[in-house]
Amino acid sequence: MAARLTVQLGHPALKAQNQTIQDFTDPKLSQLLMDLKDTMYKEGLIGIAAPQIGENYRVFITEPRETQYRPRDQADEFRVYINPKIVWESNEEIIIWEGCGSVTETGIFGPVSRAKVVEVEAHDQFGGKFRFKADGILGRVIQHEMDHLLGTEFIEKVSDYSKLKSLEFYLKEVKDSPDQKITQKITLKEYQKLGM
Repeated sequence: MAARLTVQLGHPALKAQNQTIQDFTDPKLSQLLMDLKDTMYKEGLIGIAAPQIGENYRVFITEPRETQYRPRDQADEFRVYINPKIVWESNEEIIIWEGCGSVTETGIFGPVSRAKVVEVEAHDQFGGKFRFKADGILGRVIQHEMDHLLGTEFIEKVSDYSKLKSLEFYLKEVKDSPDQKITQKITLKEYQKLGM
């Protein structure tokens, strides 16, 4: 295991500028991706960005996995996004409650309004370029991790601070609620390979 500690709110790495990856054959990139994956699994996250383990590179990963709350048809494969940029987002926004591995010590969850559908362009771990469009929890985690690469935490985007909840009350009142289930539902996953 190469799991790392997730840096917490206030750590300078969360606000520092993130470097573009130039060399896709660099062993340091492979190690970074392994560390991110192991940390994501250890922390029970569905996405994590390099700054969250103190590495200031334009890299994040996602993998909403099957759980007692998320059925198999709402899971997605492991994906790597290197030097990503959002190229399109829907005008329609939806509210989904978010948490973050970088606020685990405070355990805060809150409602955040973001685009319902998002399209991102990025490179995979081999340098191949792709475009990916998604909605639901998958589209949400892409936007959340993109924010990390811009130095923004989800708590800066909470739509109503009076509704913030601790982990205990998020689990009791929100996580399995009908509204959260509807907004998190993945109905769109469009992957397009663009070449190198």
